[in-house]
Amino acid sequence: MIQKLSYQETVRTSKFKKDSHNLNNGIYQQTQKSASDSLQFGFDIRSDGYNIFALGEPGLGKHELIMTLAQEKALSEITPDDFVYVYNFKDPDRPMYLQFPPGKGSAFAKDMNELIEHLRKDIPKIFESKEYENEKNQLIEKFQEFDRQIFESLAEEARGRGFVLERGVDGFVFLPVKDGEVMDDEKFSKLSDIEKKTIQEKIKVLQARLKEAIKMVKEAEKETKRKLVELEKRIASSAIIYHIDDLKEKYNYNQKIIDYLNLVQEDVLNNLDDFKQSELPVPTNIALRFFKPEPSFLRYQVNVFIDRTEQRGAPIVYETNPTHSNLMGKVEYRFQMGMAVTDFTLIKPGALHKANGGYLILDALDVFKNPFSYDILKRAIKNKEIKIEDPLEAYHMASGTLKPEPIPLNIKLILIGSPFVYYILYNYDEDFPKIFKVKADFERDMDWNEEGEKSYAFFVDQLREKENLLPFHDSAVQRIIEFGGRLVSDQKKLSMKVEEIATVIRESHYVAKKKGKDIVEREDVRKAIEMRKLRHNRIERRIHEAIMRDIYLISTEGTKVGTINGLSVYDLGDYSFGRPSRITARVSVGKEGVIHLDREAKLSGKIHDKGSMVITAYLNSKFGSKIPLSFNATLCFEQLYEMVEGDSASVAEVLVLQSALGNLPLKQNLAVTGSLNQHGEVQPIGGVNEKIEGFFAVCKERGLTGDQGVVIPKSNMQHLMLDEEVQEAISKGLFHIYAIENAEEALELFTGLPAGTPNEQGEYEEGTANYLIMKNLKELKKVAEAKEEKPKKK
Repeated sequence: MIQKLSYQETVRTSKFKKDSHNLNNGIYQQTQKSASDSLQFGFDIRSDGYNIFALGEPGLGKHELIMTLAQEKALSEITPDDFVYVYNFKDPDRPMYLQFPPGKGSAFAKDMNELIEHLRKDIPKIFESKEYENEKNQLIEKFQEFDRQIFESLAEEARGRGFVLERGVDGFVFLPVKDGEVMDDEKFSKLSDIEKKTIQEKIKVLQARLKEAIKMVKEAEKETKRKLVELEKRIASSAIIYHIDDLKEKYNYNQKIIDYLNLVQEDVLNNLDDFKQSELPVPTNIALRFFKPEPSFLRYQVNVFIDRTEQRGAPIVYETNPTHSNLMGKVEYRFQMGMAVTDFTLIKPGALHKANGGYLILDALDVFKNPFSYDILKRAIKNKEIKIEDPLEAYHMASGTLKPEPIPLNIKLILIGSPFVYYILYNYDEDFPKIFKVKADFERDMDWNEEGEKSYAFFVDQLREKENLLPFHDSAVQRIIEFGGRLVSDQKKLSMKVEEIATVIRESHYVAKKKGKDIVEREDVRKAIEMRKLRHNRIERRIHEAIMRDIYLISTEGTKVGTINGLSVYDLGDYSFGRPSRITARVSVGKEGVIHLDREAKLSGKIHDKGSMVITAYLNSKFGSKIPLSFNATLCFEQLYEMVEGDSASVAEVLVLQSALGNLPLKQNLAVTGSLNQHGEVQPIGGVNEKIEGFFAVCKERGLTGDQGVVIPKSNMQHLMLDEEVQEAISKGLFHIYAIENAEEALELFTGLPAGTPNEQGEYEEGTANYLIMKNLKELKKVAEAKEEKPKKK
């Protein structure tokens, strides 16, 4: 039965009244119970792979709820350890990490700095002591005495053989002596050959003895140096061990730290010369500054990599730019004399390091925008370690310098994304279901009941306090609740898009503040929504202008055969609106049936094509059960040059086809929307409010006549949340909404004739719309048959 709606049926209004005891904990936790429970489960369970993917449409408050629950959970958890990087004395290219309780990493760095400062002061003093000088001098004197005795003995032997041993610039030389005098070259040349040969043989013997002597002296020198080094180590070790033993005792809970301190002790003892040097004035000569080698104590420094000194509970990190280095850390470089150099103190942490032991929150789309990020995240989670490396090195495309020791990873990863991203990953990445075992699916709407209205009111108060907004009157809260119903186009649901709701709250405050008011009222909210619409509806205004100028042909009064006002919705992303579209049909003799011109031009989608087939099936069932149908009918969306998709115009299409088939004028003061099934039942469609308001705007601009209106599926009545202007026109009887359940009711509305019911022979009562359609169909069949018979008679 056709139902003409009252204005009360075209909208649901809120009657909410606020008091101090009736508010719930916001739109977040109470109304997203399924997602909240999933998040809580994911936070609680610590087994491998129970990371979380939070999915839902944009603007549902996913980030806020995740942060709220994560903060509650993190505060009750243990603060994770500090990590530092130190020099690896065994393999300098592979810095090693040390792990400390929270806050102790920076304390260790301070202790190491103090240790080196103490050693730089104490070690030079030790080597200035009389004890050290005495022992050192004894060793040196002993060596010198040994050296003197060796060469005196050799010199004595040389004298016995008639030679003297002299030390020259190039070393030792044996010179022959005759008659108590050293022979010069002239005297030596006057000797006989036998004498010369005798002297040369003696020299060979002496040189062999010299070689043995030099070897003995060098060995003694080497041994003396060794003893001097041992002396230095023995003398210095007391001071070194004294300081390092204090640190060993302080950090005896970690063997790796003890091992590192042992390596420090060993390295200091092996490099005492670096500590012997006192502070020298800086040379004024610039060249000397560059070429004078200075001892470096960099290797004893500590890179406090992760410092939890100020941390309370587990860390929560939300990384907005998840590049490879922002996630995994990096090794930085500095330039010295035109060259890029690095060391372990330039290792920098990434988000995984900062969130280690806690929670890392990432937007899935941002992860996929950055090359390598998703792969390295998976690798880190699967291997349970954070490996700092060049991303190209991981793919064997580059070679790095420093390779820091990987840090063990214990993290809860939360990815936030759309359902599309989730299902793509779930179906095409075999690792995804193993890594993200917890799915937190956010609802787009909630029930419009007392609890829902309380949640909205709480959210208004919460945002008002947080951003210092004006108080909101009950009427203003009611209008915001109604706006939430309009966002989902439902009288039984409220939108969960908290970002859009928050935007309207802020803009309502702005409107009231601009007027100098001290409280936000219903009219301020209405004005804010209207201003928001005006900022987004430029394209709608241009299309409306084209209709008013008859560029787009739309009739809003009178009747026409084969012409009807259909309704469609344009969704621009941030704004959607409805517009009327003229649908026409023409009939001729033939056997091709219904031909949809948009489909023939490949301007229709698959759902629309299916709707066209349903129309054909419906007409064949209705009129072709007793006689075969024979006609050509063309159907077209006029002045529509983009793709036609959806089946919401199938009621309009079947009406305009029947109008053309039966030569039935259709009312142009009405527009219609609705989907049709093969039995002629009218099914619900989307965008019902936008479609009604689109046709209303055209009628209003041309002048409301009192008989204009829109025909909608009865099942869409629950989705009506019409604009206040449309409601007012309906209440005054200037505009109408009709709800129908089947195509026959639509036919009666548009033609003003009863549809008619077939008798047993399939005939319709004369004077009905279906009678006229059937009559014309029979005539078309006769003409078609006559055309076929003419060639046979010839």
